[in-house]
Amino acid sequence: MLLHSTTLSMLKSKQLLKQWVKECASFSPANFKLKRALIVSKLSRYEFEQMRHPDLSREQLEQKLRDRGTDVENMLYLHNLHKDFERRIVRSFRNVGCEVKLSSSSLSKDVMSWADVIVPVGGDGTFLLSANRASPLFALSQQKTPIVGFNSDPQHSEGRLLLPKHYSENPEEAVNRIKCGDFKWVHRSRIRTTMLGNNGAIPESTDLFRHTAVKMEQVDTAPEELDWKMADKYKAKMKRILPYLALNEVFIGEQLSARVSHLQLVLNHQNVVNKTKCSGLCVSTGTGSTSWHTSINRITSSDVEDMLQSLPNSCAPHILQLRANVEEIAQRYNQGLLFPPDDPRLCYSIREQICVGVWPSPKTFKARDFVQTVFIKSHCMDASLVIDGSISYPFNDGAKVLLEIHPEDALLTIALD
Repeated sequence: MLLHSTTLSMLKSKQLLKQWVKECASFSPANFKLKRALIVSKLSRYEFEQMRHPDLSREQLEQKLRDRGTDVENMLYLHNLHKDFERRIVRSFRNVGCEVKLSSSSLSKDVMSWADVIVPVGGDGTFLLSANRASPLFALSQQKTPIVGFNSDPQHSEGRLLLPKHYSENPEEAVNRIKCGDFKWVHRSRIRTTMLGNNGAIPESTDLFRHTAVKMEQVDTAPEELDWKMADKYKAKMKRILPYLALNEVFIGEQLSARVSHLQLVLNHQNVVNKTKCSGLCVSTGTGSTSWHTSINRITSSDVEDMLQSLPNSCAPHILQLRANVEEIAQRYNQGLLFPPDDPRLCYSIREQICVGVWPSPKTFKARDFVQTVFIKSHCMDASLVIDGSISYPFNDGAKVLLEIHPEDALLTIALD
């Protein structure tokens, strides 16, 4: 019965994917009309300090920063560097006949609907900010508002989600190519997060973007009744989809990093409850596989060397040959952690899983694996569910959530190379 249910779910997912691809096919780069651009500005460290101390004048603020040991000159240099580049992006879009609006972080539904393209300017954090606030109600027409990002400081920021660094030096070339339809679409899978419970209520979210506990604007997503199979399996009556989609990852764990996170997981709706104690759970997309996912799971050449040395025949010729190539082995392993941004699967990673005595349960539970869906129940004391490191929800003892990917939730992005 479980196999039949899983097969039906996979067939349904494939049908939705075909429908999604068919709808997007008509939205080809050649048919894209660029008239209105929404520029999303990065919050610089200097602007953040201004927000923290609104009652201080510029001179007073800079003196306060110097007194605490901050390199104010470097902070101002980076702030001005970003603002100069931001103005250049605005000019580039206006020079091709675009109407331009500039926004910091207040990306309302109306502003999103107005824009033909959303343009985060900054680093990967600014791109993620734009992505998880785009189309909060999952309206298909809004999903087709594409995003393209520019790296404002390629010397200090890798910017994997942004256009190649070449276009930071030549943004006018990028804008002209977008205007002419000389690009390709990339559909990036995103994680849909559904809270399960008995009353359909969801806790208030907190905006971590500004590094302060600022309550997010609550977007109304009506609760729905669970079908009887799901209700019986997960001991819940109602479900409610959170209004933000994760482009990189969803993290669940205790807020105090030194405290153990106690979680239960059900993978692919199977009849096995996996119990773990760990430092947290990271559920990643293909886009996020280059980020936290890799940081958690990567190995170093020293790790490879230690493993080879532990072998009983570590001095055998074929082992010595491997030991001469530990850098390449580690690099190949780490490259294998990555998967495509449009991959319909999730990959979960258990951070520092306790593997002593009865933990984990069952003993066959993998610390990392690909899944279609993952259900998580919390037994934590003071935990959070965090979407892309930006939006946080309380996730304490008894809280339940279902993570899954739907093709219609994919983020539409522009790629030039």
